[in-house]
Amino acid sequence: MKLPAFKSLAIVSAILLSTSACAQPTPTNSSSQNLQTASKVITSVSSTVDAHLRKVLTEVGIKTQIVAITPSKLPNMYQIDLVGQPPLHLTADGKYVIQGELQKNPSKRLVNTIPVRSNSTQTGKPISAATKNSMLANMSALKNMSAKTPFFYTAVPGVIWGATLEGVPFLISDDGQYVTDGEISVIDKGQFTGLDDNFEKLKNQSVFSSLDQAQLITYPATSAEKAVIYVATDVNCPYCRLLHKQMQSLNKKGVTVKTIGYPIYEQSPNQMRGIWCQADDSSRRLALDKAMLTGKMTPAPASCSTDYVSPNREKAAGLAVIATPAIYRDDGVLFQASFESPEFLEFLGVD
Repeated sequence: MKLPAFKSLAIVSAILLSTSACAQPTPTNSSSQNLQTASKVITSVSSTVDAHLRKVLTEVGIKTQIVAITPSKLPNMYQIDLVGQPPLHLTADGKYVIQGELQKNPSKRLVNTIPVRSNSTQTGKPISAATKNSMLANMSALKNMSAKTPFFYTAVPGVIWGATLEGVPFLISDDGQYVTDGEISVIDKGQFTGLDDNFEKLKNQSVFSSLDQAQLITYPATSAEKAVIYVATDVNCPYCRLLHKQMQSLNKKGVTVKTIGYPIYEQSPNQMRGIWCQADDSSRRLALDKAMLTGKMTPAPASCSTDYVSPNREKAAGLAVIATPAIYRDDGVLFQASFESPEFLEFLGVD
């Protein structure tokens, strides 16, 4: 097995500093029973767990020497130190794995109680208000963290997935003490199967359900509806404009398109506010069509001082968009190829 490439970005530094996102215009199961019920920090490694984790790593092709297996600072995980590589963090059953160095949160710890931990039915759902409040209380030095920061339960109780409002994802312990820019991947039947797609789907569904549907510019299917997609778009993104040219064709094929205003270019927030400020759904669609198809922007009426774009844009940070247009089916699956390829219609389930 080839280990996933380790990102060199220091996530704590990224969170400490104010950043601005700029997407590139090119192509981003439940736990076992012992994980579901776990509520205590692991303090030792039994010989049984040690042997099992070594066996799992051998089966997936890890030949690098294992220096040590110790309790991880991430709840319900064990740290495997490897010669010359970043450590791995595995659950006791060997199913969920994270690769990456953990960084200590420099904030003063104000809340010492361990939050009530999630079970498998909560995977991909937003964390509770109580857990979020206690985490934020312990993250005061991380300037980009706020009540708007999206946090979701992962399949590993005590390990929380979060993203900055710029959409930079990270993992953090539910006490807010340790953070990494690694991702949770899955080992199944002796093979590394990639990121935890089940979590991604459920998380994205949670994001969609949180969006203000009235502030999505929706292009309904003009024939029997066969698919619904969400598209994070920017009016100045060249590839977003190319996709928009297919709008009528998609609608005729039975595809309803729900557009999330996702400005990434410097001039886009004000321009998109003008579009979203139009009086009704039809006027918004016409203004967006004009911007996408001709490059002409519609200014906001003098009577509109409201920013209708930012609230959904902030909620959509939970999608961790790495490029626009980001296209998702309503079941939460991200399309990861070119929308100009035949695979796009296959992805949508239309002819």
